[in-house]
Amino acid sequence: MLFDTHCHLDDPRLHEELDAVLDRAKAAGVRRITTIGCAHDVASVKSAVDIARQHSDWISATVGVHPHDAKDLDDATCDAIRAAGGDSTVVAIGETGLDFHYDHSPRDTQLEAFRKQIGIAKELSKPLVIHTRSAPKETLQVLREERAGDVGGIIHCFSEDAPFAAAALDLGFISSFSGIVTFKKAIAVQEAARKQPADAILIETDAPYLAPIPERGKRNEPAYVAHTAKCIAELRGEDQEVLAEATYRNALRIFGIQE
Repeated sequence: MLFDTHCHLDDPRLHEELDAVLDRAKAAGVRRITTIGCAHDVASVKSAVDIARQHSDWISATVGVHPHDAKDLDDATCDAIRAAGGDSTVVAIGETGLDFHYDHSPRDTQLEAFRKQIGIAKELSKPLVIHTRSAPKETLQVLREERAGDVGGIIHCFSEDAPFAAAALDLGFISSFSGIVTFKKAIAVQEAARKQPADAILIETDAPYLAPIPERGKRNEPAYVAHTAKCIAELRGEDQEVLAEATYRNALRIFGIQE
């Protein structure tokens, strides 16, 4: 009973063999997937949505602009996000946020794009999918100032520590753990996974990136979310099926999906 809450099925590395990727996900026990929109122009806003529409019985989508591409977020793209955000398959806005590690877009531009997309999420009453790297204080500050907790959402691909997870939760954002949690040196992330409340934890792959151990070094895919679930269950001293079901129910709740 697994829910991969964050992957990129429109990435060519997955999309070129999408049917096989989805078959392997089902065989691994994945019941639902959310494929994430990372637009860089108007034409690409609906890339994830188009996939979700073809598999709407178990795949949902988001729409947004990644902080790497914040420099490309213009008024037309914002309008396209608003329009696509009303589709029945779209369950969140994002991924949006701040990446001060790579700085592929200027930091002030990232901040502006982040605030704009929070505004769109509030207009549409949809949760947010947040990317944050090397910007913990700034991310929390923007979420607080923009009252993003009015819609809440997810800190995706969690890479911070337990105090950050607690602060985010206070603002209405639960944490989603990727294959990073399986890495031996990810001590702070593992501690956060141990301490995270059972009703505020999710699992994801971020495929095709960050394949978990024992698949590290390979192209990641949704089927591998089972490894992440197993690792987190062991860290928490829980049965894997119990952990999987809890994260599944949490995802349904945060995305507003009815079953």
